[in-house]
Amino acid sequence: MKINESKEKNWIIRSSGDSSVNEKVNSIARELGISPIVARLLYNRGYRDALSAKAFIYMESEMLVNPLLMKDMDLGAARIAEAVRNKEKITVYGDYDVDGVTAVCTLYLYLKSLSANVDYYIPNRNGEGYGVSVSAIDTIAEGGTTLIITVDTGITAIDEVKYAKEKGIDFIVTDHHECRDDIPECSAVINPHRPDCPYPFKELAGVGVVFKLICGYEELILGKTRLKAAEKIFSEYSDLVAIGTIADVMPIKDENRIIVRLGLNKIENTPRVGLAALIDAAQSRSDQLKSHQKRKKTKITSGFIGYTIAPRINAAGRIRSAEMAVELFLSEDRDEAMKIALQLCQANRERQAEENKIMKEAYSKIEECDIDKDPVIVLDADSWHHGVIGIVSSRITEKYFRPSILVSFEGNEGEPSPDDIGKGSGRSIKGLNLVDALYYCSDQLTKFGGHELAAGLSVTRERLPEFRQKINEYARNNLSEEDMVPSIEADYEIDFSDIDLALAKGFNMLEPYGVENPVPVLVLRGAVLVDISGVSEGKHTKLTVSDGKSTLTAMYFSNSPESLGLYIGDKIDLLFNLDINEWGERESVQLVVRDLKHSLSQEKLFEAERKRFEEIRGGARFYESEGILPARDDFAAVYKFMLGAQRAGQSSLSHRDITSRFNGDGSLPKIGYAKLKVIIMVFMELNLVSITETEEEVYSFNIHYTSSKTELDKSTLLRRLRQQLIRE
Repeated sequence: MKINESKEKNWIIRSSGDSSVNEKVNSIARELGISPIVARLLYNRGYRDALSAKAFIYMESEMLVNPLLMKDMDLGAARIAEAVRNKEKITVYGDYDVDGVTAVCTLYLYLKSLSANVDYYIPNRNGEGYGVSVSAIDTIAEGGTTLIITVDTGITAIDEVKYAKEKGIDFIVTDHHECRDDIPECSAVINPHRPDCPYPFKELAGVGVVFKLICGYEELILGKTRLKAAEKIFSEYSDLVAIGTIADVMPIKDENRIIVRLGLNKIENTPRVGLAALIDAAQSRSDQLKSHQKRKKTKITSGFIGYTIAPRINAAGRIRSAEMAVELFLSEDRDEAMKIALQLCQANRERQAEENKIMKEAYSKIEECDIDKDPVIVLDADSWHHGVIGIVSSRITEKYFRPSILVSFEGNEGEPSPDDIGKGSGRSIKGLNLVDALYYCSDQLTKFGGHELAAGLSVTRERLPEFRQKINEYARNNLSEEDMVPSIEADYEIDFSDIDLALAKGFNMLEPYGVENPVPVLVLRGAVLVDISGVSEGKHTKLTVSDGKSTLTAMYFSNSPESLGLYIGDKIDLLFNLDINEWGERESVQLVVRDLKHSLSQEKLFEAERKRFEEIRGGARFYESEGILPARDDFAAVYKFMLGAQRAGQSSLSHRDITSRFNGDGSLPKIGYAKLKVIIMVFMELNLVSITETEEEVYSFNIHYTSSKTELDKSTLLRRLRQQLIRE
């Protein structure tokens, strides 16, 4: 089995090493007192001198943009002030993902602090689907609301806003999704992606737009200075704003870098009861919070938020109801907060089980068709859970490196009908803007919206075949074969001796990480594999590699040892992130593998050994020092090894399986490729072992043990090889 059964990934290393660059890198390292490798990473990311590198590390050049530059900010603030003043009922209307939940909580809590009459509404993913709906407006209207403020949604709700206006309800739309040509006609539309919006930073999350709205309100309506307004809002809501920004995979640069840095600092000592409960529940520390003990401090990073906290918040909207997550953040009761947090952890486990089920079915569908025929994978089913198909789409796009869209007709009652509405979720790759692609197919769709690389849609069963055809038509005109070759960018190719705890800690200066400021990716070549084992029942792999002087531990998650095709003694190239493993009071450096390959030198060695054996097999002379002619002890060692394997229930071994065991570590003799070939051929010639060999050099064997001494001199092959031997 080859390493990476899917397409082998291209490794693109960004580092440049001419003398002038090296001088600049060394200058940055000297002036800032940092590792040359950290300095190299800063240089590669555009910080080409000590001044700009220092400004990046300490965020000296990052500034909050004037919120009043955002189009309709003044109109939105004025309409909210009017509603607060007149005690109108305000409903905050959000989305069911992490960005939507944190945006709802932030604006709800802020309006509460103004003594506003405020409620919130998040549609149910399964029953209502994404965005603003007429049925939701009817429900909200019955409660007496006269102003709806959308967060993280609403930019495409043109007809729904008109409907609300007829019922006497005003709208303020705050959103960050891409705009179409038309926008809703309402009191205010606050979205940096509006073509007529002069706001310079377009990459805010939905909760980031809410952050700017309430900063603008503090300045315009309450008369605060810009700095005082920002300080107040940061002190109260930066944790929620950071979580939504990280979870929605926004670029961690400019304003977002400030938001995330300050938010992570706040989370480390969070006074928010619900967030503290979720952190403890996620780390199985529920007893600590229930007993009101002082919380153990957790190192909070963007990775911890993205991979531990965000999935549990998302699980509420995917499996249960997003209101659970909102109530968690609004809760002030420790016991109640922990109860909800534990429910979210359970919902996340249910989500994982459902995800695995759908993935299995989706992969089966893919295997039944020719995926090379169409550049976009479009799959559908009647029973897939709407809340999970987006995650599965991500997995499919990651595995096959092409856009994918999953559509579920779950919830349609009775026999399948052409009018059944299917809800879909898609993910794309660089080179294909998914929103543009869906716009091209808009005649086939009921509804759609999203971002460049992730979007949602609704389509009828009748129109699905046309949609599949149309989106692939668009993709063929906009995606090249090169676009669909998976690649991973690395920052730097590193030497074994450079990897230590100090370097891992040095990388901490580059945090917070995220899109456009990713975790450093390094490449190590020619590491010798000295140990390999499974972790968590074989789901993950632990590797130990060496340069002959020292060893390093590496973890390759979601890859079993069997799937890697690796053997002890192999030389491998690793593409990895550097991590610090904490065990008790001890810290150690650890590699977190992103991809690996046999070293080019290893591949060349394999090929050279095969070629040399074929030359000798064809009659070429060879030297004794080449280690090709086996001794009796070599035959005996391989025979015993195969006999032991057979007794253990193993009746087949690859050529690499056997040579990896005879790697000259002292316990067994050194037996290389050609020598083992000779031993196997002699076993077959003398009928010592019943062996069948496949083209992949895998031997199926059956040994009938005999204690009598074998006369190896009867072998014609051995006699011929001895004649070809050149004695030195």
